[in-house]
Amino acid sequence: MKESTTTMQVSHARSAVGAALATASALGLTADDAVVLHDSNRLTVRLLPCDVVARIAPVSYQASAEFEVNIARRLAEVDGPVAALDPRVEPRVFVRHGFVINMWTYYEPVSPSEIAPAEYAQALKRLHATMREIDLPTPHFTTRITEAQGLVDDRARTPALAEPDREFLSNTLRQLRSAISQRGAAEQLLHGEPHPGNLLRTKNGLLFIDLETCCRGPVEFDVAIAPKEVSEHYQLADRDLLGECRALALGLVAAWRWDRDDRFPNGHQMGIEMLSQLRATLDRSGLDATPSP
Repeated sequence: MKESTTTMQVSHARSAVGAALATASALGLTADDAVVLHDSNRLTVRLLPCDVVARIAPVSYQASAEFEVNIARRLAEVDGPVAALDPRVEPRVFVRHGFVINMWTYYEPVSPSEIAPAEYAQALKRLHATMREIDLPTPHFTTRITEAQGLVDDRARTPALAEPDREFLSNTLRQLRSAISQRGAAEQLLHGEPHPGNLLRTKNGLLFIDLETCCRGPVEFDVAIAPKEVSEHYQLADRDLLGECRALALGLVAAWRWDRDDRFPNGHQMGIEMLSQLRATLDRSGLDATPSP
């Protein structure tokens, strides 16, 4: 599942919130107001006064929503450091008015908001340990590379991407996929996007959210997406593989920023910056994105 920042249109968002409020009320929760927490491929709102976090998406996301619920339920069984589904309602996906809705526990933020690298690494290691205890059919991390490659190679979907950058990015994604796969590293269930925006400090400790991105792959793929300082506390990580995964993460984000449907603020500027960072990362690491003859 790729990262997306395509926001819902205003009228669509109103309908989504209405569906969440109606669903909460039907479940016996008192909900007459909603505060938007995040608006991307899914709309995340805090329903009040019942204090439930509702994640809402078009019904076409039902499979993804059910996948996230299943992952959350299984990780809860093994005490994984993840946000919990709201215990007051049945742990499943609700469908109403063309939307799918998941109901989650709301966690009041606690201080300090900044998370030290060692603390971050400890939470991520614990997540990985609990993830090794469950077994679910999960997409492979290379699925994201395939999606990004298709986007880059489709000029109609990325019309603003300059041809030299298109060739560079396409070659880079292809070469990194080959290099990472050839290492034959051990693989397991991963979060997929354990960046700071998906880690909350709560009175119950550090908890990861947004589990729809879970995939299978080497641990280094997750570590590469976390802040760089976190990797210093993963002494057993393969440093060469970690470097390749960092480059891959930059390449994936760069590809998504050129999507004509992307609504990330100043997305093309970020795409340019990501390409620059990717070139610098390849140079520092001695990685070669030149296509094979």
